[in-house]
Amino acid sequence: TPSLESSHAADRGETHRLVLPRRIGDRPLPSVELVDLAAEREKTPRGRKLILTHPLRRAISKTLENGGQTILFLNRRGFSTQIFCFDCGHAEHCPHCEIALVFHAREHNLRCHYCDHTQPPSDECRSCGAPDTALLGMGTERLEEEVRIAFPRARTARLDRDTARRRGHTEKTLRGLRNHEVDILIGTQMVAKGHDFPGVQLVGVVLADVGLHHPDFRAAERTFQLLTQVAGRAGRAQTPGRVLIQTYAPDHYAIQSARGHDYDSFYAREMEERASLS
Repeated sequence: TPSLESSHAADRGETHRLVLPRRIGDRPLPSVELVDLAAEREKTPRGRKLILTHPLRRAISKTLENGGQTILFLNRRGFSTQIFCFDCGHAEHCPHCEIALVFHAREHNLRCHYCDHTQPPSDECRSCGAPDTALLGMGTERLEEEVRIAFPRARTARLDRDTARRRGHTEKTLRGLRNHEVDILIGTQMVAKGHDFPGVQLVGVVLADVGLHHPDFRAAERTFQLLTQVAGRAGRAQTPGRVLIQTYAPDHYAIQSARGHDYDSFYAREMEERASLS
């Protein structure tokens, strides 16, 4: 997942691009399935926060039955600073820059960090009118609680910035995953790349959209990179891997490209988007 700057430099002949077209041992890339949160929301009682959808719960149960391990990924960056609708997935964006607005509690307003546009937060969703539009507040701790309730017999661990502060916790948790002493690992970017755990058969992305709404013009690029990287944790041994991505934006090009493990199509589309902004 090279940066757009690196790929553009290669296109211009300033650097030479080297491609690794296959996994080691010709192992297949994991299958990637999208779970449409808007459709799942219609099946969920109103007022209940949608964290683990039925498709993801079924996939975790099947993985446990098969003796495999699961990684649940939640990109917490930006949570509690975004206005987000749990009914339709709408997030507040700047009317001038199309960049996500950030909530500032002291001034109680939404602000664009590019053009300094400000506006008051709405009590209801500006897209669908739902009254339960809220600051995103669901993090890995809340996810861990949900997992322990849904799968009480599973050995569950959490790895994020908070738990990593405990001396030796990161090494102990990763060693437990490698030694098959952990069935479900819940984590943030710390678990997304660089790890090779043969027992991991399933990766679940709890909410892919939060990265898309980060107030940065590189939001789509970073979302594609993270989804591609965390998907690569599944199926690194003989058993094929499976990835489920929960999202309110299943048609977004970053998510569709990640679904197909297709860097080239993402690069071409993102270059078009960048050109339109210049």
